[in-house]
Amino acid sequence: MSITKESDVFFKTNKTEWDQADAGITRQIVAHNKDLMIVSVKFEKGAIGTVHDHIHTQGSYVVSGKFEITINGNSEILEAGDGFYVPPNAPHGAKCLEPGILIDAFNPAREDFLN
Repeated sequence: MSITKESDVFFKTNKTEWDQADAGITRQIVAHNKDLMIVSVKFEKGAIGTVHDHIHTQGSYVVSGKFEITINGNSEILEAGDGFYVPPNAPHGAKCLEPGILIDAFNPAREDFLN
């Protein structure tokens, strides 16, 4: 699939559904075109973002909560105001220690999130 449609230029959280991403993890796509995707990801305490990798460059910002983030086998505890960068093809994952929200930005856009 190739992304042909862009998101609206304005995003309203109360008008956008949350999609189930995994157990205890939901997400809203905030904005996207073929080059960029911004996603809000909500975690319940104890939820696990299983270690995975993808071709996308990823930058993430911790809006709230506390997370143990692992990238290339190295782990850090991150809280609100912290962030992280994931290079393409780097194995990474998250464990939610306190309920919270991450904002993820991807280049190029994650086509698999639009299915």
